[in-house]
Amino acid sequence: MNKERVIPLIVAAALFMENMDATVIATSLPAIAADIGTSPLTLKLAITSYLLSLAVFIPASGWTADRFGARTVFSIAIAVFMVGSIGCALSGSITDFVVARIIQGIGGAMMTPVGRLVLLRSIDKSALVGAMAWVTVPALIGPVIGPPLGGFITTYFSWHWIFLINIPIGLIGIAMALRYIDPIRIDRLEKFDLWGLVLAGIGVAGIAFGLSVAGLNLLPWWIVIGLIGVGAIAMTLYVFHARRVASPVLDFSLLRLTTLRASIVGGFLFRLGIGALPFLLPLLMQIGFGLSPFHSGLVTFASAVGAIGMKTLAARIIRTFGFRNIMTVNAVVSSVFLAACALFTPGTPLLLIMIILVVGGFFRSLQFTAINTVAYAEVEQAQMSRATTLVSVGQQLSISAGVAIGAFSVETTMALRQVTELSAADFSPAFVVVAVLAALSAYFFWQMPDDAGHEISGRKAIAIASKKGVASAATKAASEETQDARDQRL
Repeated sequence: MNKERVIPLIVAAALFMENMDATVIATSLPAIAADIGTSPLTLKLAITSYLLSLAVFIPASGWTADRFGARTVFSIAIAVFMVGSIGCALSGSITDFVVARIIQGIGGAMMTPVGRLVLLRSIDKSALVGAMAWVTVPALIGPVIGPPLGGFITTYFSWHWIFLINIPIGLIGIAMALRYIDPIRIDRLEKFDLWGLVLAGIGVAGIAFGLSVAGLNLLPWWIVIGLIGVGAIAMTLYVFHARRVASPVLDFSLLRLTTLRASIVGGFLFRLGIGALPFLLPLLMQIGFGLSPFHSGLVTFASAVGAIGMKTLAARIIRTFGFRNIMTVNAVVSSVFLAACALFTPGTPLLLIMIILVVGGFFRSLQFTAINTVAYAEVEQAQMSRATTLVSVGQQLSISAGVAIGAFSVETTMALRQVTELSAADFSPAFVVVAVLAALSAYFFWQMPDDAGHEISGRKAIAIASKKGVASAATKAASEETQDARDQRL
């Protein structure tokens, strides 16, 4: 197998472990909460803390890979993620669980972005859509296996074991990385922006964590307001700092690139809505409908099945219609299927629910492939490390905010209905809210030029080939006319 196949599959091993871990936790959230003595909504701190840890440490991933080599950093990151998984399995309180998830986040912060950086530096842009599909298809097996496997283990064994399945996967990933990935470094290493990393980390963590705990009554209001205020001040200071640094840890000047700006801003809104789905849907199935974790997992895995089915068609669809047309229309279509989850009731046939999830997963996966690929259409190789860092931070923040908004919507609905126990009716407004946010992303995708990403999608090549075909036909016709004229003269 050539590098266009081997490298994406190695990166996919890490994505498989990370994605399966996320879906397993979402399915087993009620059981974990009951065992460690807290509520499912409070336990969302475990999800939020992991995402925040990713967002804080991702900015250092690009420079670290350049300095120490992608292979070394990638392998160590997988090992750190495995240590965090073991910590989750041994947790006996929410504090232990959150700390273990933070350790997992540190590993994930280096694992996925560094793998993506290796991919972008090793594969030509014209083959990037296909390579992204190779990366994503194996990674999507995680969400397919995660919900039913996590539900089965939680229902018939113990939730502690769901984290230990990461160990053999991690060992395989490390072995593949050490054998096939070259220690890629750059010749001219830029100075690391340590002060910028501190400011950006405090800003991201303060704002996102403050918003995530705002409605849980876990902390006094003055502490919550203080967290958000400190985060806002730190991020403001970072913006001023970044203007005076040659190589800022988060290079916002890259937002001048049209496709990268649309991918980050529009992608943030889209993921804001879609990111809440893996959190809300298992809770609706288990608490609202009374399904066991195992049966809940069998229903929710339908979304990932649709996503896998799309991957074989993604490159062809994007090449035919272009990035802008696909991303604009598909953002609305995906949001409609997300909003359809608000219509689910305990009396809704499970077959109908699964059909909606399969079709919705198809369109969501197409959108993610387009967003992840078009971001690098205008990025030069020298800027690739900083672009990867900026995109990764935006992705993780959007997912974190999506979980927070989904939970906050459920809590607000409960407060308005003046109830203290969750029911299926409390989830419907949350699905509508996140679907509207996801649909708003279509505006930013429409702002891209019509030929955005043609070099990557191959659509430009089709147009050129078409023109060449017309030209060759005209040349042939002219040649035939010339031959006729010669015959007449003779």
